[in-house]
Amino acid sequence: QVQLVESGGGLVQPGGSLRLSCTASGRIFSINVMGWYRQVPGKQRELVALISSGDIINYGDSVKGRFIISRDNAKNTVDLQMNSLKPEDTAVYYCNCRWGVNNYWGQGTQVTVSS
Repeated sequence: QVQLVESGGGLVQPGGSLRLSCTASGRIFSINVMGWYRQVPGKQRELVALISSGDIINYGDSVKGRFIISRDNAKNTVDLQMNSLKPEDTAVYYCNCRWGVNNYWGQGTQVTVSS
């Protein structure tokens, strides 16, 4: 069993910053991809950012230039630095990790951008 524990969500004003962190633990073998997705009610879960074990990064179009993803392979952690936040960034953010046929999700952390 694999557990993903997220932290760092909360309420922030437009233009502000937040940092999300996720730690994977359990029966883990060489995680290939770690990253973040987000979802708002009534919409599909969408890609925020992914990073491979070789540091290949993919950002969703709506966050390019504002968010930065990083990971620590030794600690099985992935962080998401979110800058210049907008109200439309409001969502539940989910940590994801996968290798081979294994695909795991965290329980999600709420990010609310509002004045």
